[in-house]
Amino acid sequence: MGELPLKGIRVIDLSMIFAGPLCARVLADLGAEVIKIEAIQRPDAVRALGLADNKALDIGFAQGGYFVELNMNKREITLDLNNPKGQELLKRLLLISDVLIENYSPGTMAKFGFDYERVREIRPEMVMASLSGYGQTGPWANWGAFGYTLEYACGLGSVTGYPGGLPRKQGISFTDPWAGILAAGLIVVALHNRRRTGRGQYIDMSQRDVGSAFLGEALMDCEMNGRVWGRIGNRHPAMAPHGQYRCRGEREWIVLAVSNDEEWRGLCRVLGEPEWAKDRRFATVEGRLAEQDFIDQRIEEWTQQRDHYTAMHELQAAGVPAGPVLNGKEILLDPHYKARGLMEVVENHVVGRRMHMRQTPGWFSAWPKAGTSPTPAPTLGQHNEEILGGLLGLSKEEIQTLADEQVIGVETIIEKLPVEVTQEILNRRLQMMQMVGKVEKIEPDYMQQLGIDGAE
Repeated sequence: MGELPLKGIRVIDLSMIFAGPLCARVLADLGAEVIKIEAIQRPDAVRALGLADNKALDIGFAQGGYFVELNMNKREITLDLNNPKGQELLKRLLLISDVLIENYSPGTMAKFGFDYERVREIRPEMVMASLSGYGQTGPWANWGAFGYTLEYACGLGSVTGYPGGLPRKQGISFTDPWAGILAAGLIVVALHNRRRTGRGQYIDMSQRDVGSAFLGEALMDCEMNGRVWGRIGNRHPAMAPHGQYRCRGEREWIVLAVSNDEEWRGLCRVLGEPEWAKDRRFATVEGRLAEQDFIDQRIEEWTQQRDHYTAMHELQAAGVPAGPVLNGKEILLDPHYKARGLMEVVENHVVGRRMHMRQTPGWFSAWPKAGTSPTPAPTLGQHNEEILGGLLGLSKEEIQTLADEQVIGVETIIEKLPVEVTQEILNRRLQMMQMVGKVEKIEPDYMQQLGIDGAE
């Protein structure tokens, strides 16, 4: 087995929250050396967005859930980029690095003195990627953005929801992960081009642009035929039946999609309605679309007699594409994911052993399936001495001076709440999550169920 494909590539990760950190995480999983940079004056906001462990209340800005997943396999230093000393240290890091990732608002990097023109002067071979909401140019460039607002501004919200109803948010703001994964691919392309030409380049990524790119069919239908799409719920204009059906278990559902006559005949056999395969009402997709309410009622009568996994197996055996609607617990325990090695148990130095999902789930035949042993997300400034002293050659005295001047540090200077106040906030947050249905139930023995009991 050879070394991982991006070994020898050094990435400076100035990004926060989701899209940028995911981009850097993908590169780290593929072998790149990723150095995440935060400031003690303003750490990554998702460090405190939902603790990774409900019992770990004394860890401050250490292990927010998103942060844990998106920043594994990285090293970490702190630098105050508003301070000339912090700017000089970043410059020295850029001189020996290959990639720079940031997702600040447009213009922020220029304020720090590191817009692309300046970065190119420092290191012409640098590949720099900026992941902002609306991109670096255009009339919306400086507008504020979150994944939720971008999901609608890019057009996705116009086709989600039910006929006559409100637009519906997807379970997660998808422009963030789409942009992060796509940006990682574009960075690899830019590195390939640099290998041929010796030149770096700038990647200007707009999360809104990425989201709109996934509306291809709706955009083309409007452009070529003048048709503006509406909301159709779980149905499909060219497949029937196509939808989501309640199963026997509490809050269990299954989805299925019939795309041709052979699958339709398989569904008829499973439902115990073989005569439907000969019924002229259902002989065409148009006919099945016209009768879908009637067909859906019969399907749900059948699915409600089975749990979602049993229903899936029976439908798949008959050649009908179907899948259960799985929740977080079921994903973590899913036997197929386990067989593919998608879940990894990582020893986290703050909250003990935890199960994580790989962010690069595709497998390469030429590289080890497990890759390098995964490392947990770093604590704030965890590798200051290792990188500033070892990589840049600063003395212990120089590092201590930087700490004294708050250019670097290992603890945020943002005031922390007392543990008892944090506990009360978490309790209220849990109550609100239960109130809106985000949390259905709590299982105290979850560690044993996941097979990682005995954690510290």
